[in-house]
This record gives sequence, C-alpha cells and structure tokens, in this order.
Amino acid sequence: MPPEQPGALVLRRFLLLAAVSLSFLVLFRASDSLGFPPRFSFPSGSSASDDSPLVSGENRLEKVLKDAAMGDGTVILTTLNEAWAAPNSVIDLFLESFRLGDGTLRLLNHLVIIALDQKAFARCLVVHTHCFSLVSEGVDFHREAYFMTPDYLKMMWRRIDFLRSVLEMGYNFVFTDADVMWFRDPFPQFYLDADFQIACDHFIGSSDDVQNRPNGGFNYDVLNIIKFDSFVTDIGLKMKFLDTAYFGGLCEPSKDLNLVCTMHANCCYGLDSKLHDLRIMLQDWKQYMSLPPSLKRVSILSWTVPQNCSLDSLQHYDSPGKDLQEEWQD
Repeated sequence: MPPEQPGALVLRRFLLLAAVSLSFLVLFRASDSLGFPPRFSFPSGSSASDDSPLVSGENRLEKVLKDAAMGDGTVILTTLNEAWAAPNSVIDLFLESFRLGDGTLRLLNHLVIIALDQKAFARCLVVHTHCFSLVSEGVDFHREAYFMTPDYLKMMWRRIDFLRSVLEMGYNFVFTDADVMWFRDPFPQFYLDADFQIACDHFIGSSDDVQNRPNGGFNYDVLNIIKFDSFVTDIGLKMKFLDTAYFGGLCEPSKDLNLVCTMHANCCYGLDSKLHDLRIMLQDWKQYMSLPPSLKRVSILSWTVPQNCSLDSLQHYDSPGKDLQEEWQD
C-alpha cells in the first residue's frame, strides 16, 4: 500500500479534531495522530527547559494520563468548570452514575477530569483521583456556558486544542460531557475500525448513514460539510454514528433499559432544568436495578424523562451566527 500523502494525513487529523466540538462521546484512535502540527497548548521542543511552565504542564498531563490509562492506552476524559463542580451539581451526578451503573464502577479508574478553572480543580481533587488543571490565562470558563454562545464556543475550541495534545502523546480517548450518565460499559458497543465515533441527537438506523444527526454545537455547519463531502472517503476517514438504543439522550431516549449504556441530558437549556432531569434519570435507573432479573427482561419500566428539559427549551438562546463567525475569525 502506498504511503499516505502528507496533505491528506493533516486534513484527516484536522477533521478528527474539528469533530470534537460536536460530540458528547467520541472515541479516537491515536495511532494516526502523531505529528499533527501544534497550535496552542503544550508546545514541545529543545528550546524549552525541563522546568519551564510549558514542559512542566506537559509532564503533569503525561503523568495523569499514564496513571489513568487502560492497558491499550485508552483514557476517558471529561471537562469541568465551576458551574458544574459545585456540591450536588452535575459532577456529583456524573460520578454517581458510574457507581450505580452495571459494570461501570471500574471505569472511574480510567476517568480524567479536566478542570477549566481553579475552583473546578479544587473540587475535582476532593471527589476524584485523576484531575488535571487546564486554566487558560485571560479566559474565564467558571460560569455556565450556554449552548452556542461566545463562551460556549471558546470552551469548545479550548477542548479541541487540549484533545490534540492528548492525541500527540499517543493516547486513545473517549470524551464524554459530564452531563452524560454512564449506566453500562459502552466499550463493547464501539466500532474497532472507526477513526471517530459520535453519539446522535437522532439516529435513523445505520451507523454509517450520514443523515444521522450527531450531538453537539457545530453539527449543522461544520460536520454537515465534512460528512457529505467525497473527500471523507478519499482520505480514508472512517466515521461511525452511535445508536441511541445504547447511547441515548433526552433528545431521543434509549427505549430499552436492558440495552442503554449512556444517557445524555441534551436538548436542555439551563442548569436547573438539567439537574432536575438528571436526578430523575438516576432515580429511574435505581428503580430498574432494584427489579428481579425476570422483571428486567420484560422491560416493564421506561424513562420518566424528559420533564423540565425539552426541545422547546432550546429556543431560549439567540441565533449564534454572528458569534460563530467572530469565533472563527479569532
């Protein structure tokens, strides 16, 4: 097989990273990631001394990732800011889902929480083992970032840049938002031959169908350009869409609690509404887990969410067109 052309390789890696901004759950393969040209976060090279802040930050990240990684170098990553880090807020519910889930408790050993501000980092150190502080000078991520607002977009771009650094270190990763509840080990449902895999707000029946509506911010602009263009095939990018039967959300809940792996509090505006429905979701799961196996098999229970969250609630935010253009120019 002829070697891959450098231009195609760079483009493929860029598309992988661009897709992170859309995802609630993404699995990357790090084998094709080495050599992506750095842009923002942890630059490396002989010009920096070993005790410089940049190299020191990279070394700290390497240690956290190494401590958390599975045998094949895979880590589970999520980001956290002050708004979601408060006691009894999103991060507590997120971690509780792993403890309540079927076979998910062990996965906490492989979860790294990326704190976007100092208060989130301090809270992470209290509730979890693997924490990394990613504090950007001059950028304030401590508040709730509403969907597609300027703060939200800045947070997404910061996430992309950080995940590039993780790829360059040679790790595979699953990225999950902290408002995703983990009820079963999702790894058996991942595709081994995909470059990246993304959960859907709406799944139409085939993991290869580009008509699926993926979850996240830029799917109506960036990913629609990516997924419908023939160069995706030309450069060998393997994209898979995850079935909502296993990876559900409030936009399209998993119908069978015997199958569900994760549930995302998407299609929801406002932290109070999100917290309300997440707590109901965990109560539904507890009730399901309390059933004897014979009753679980006949699927007598279903989700009682969404309640406060709905598609209608998303109409509260303004059109992001102007802000999106400004972010691209930045």
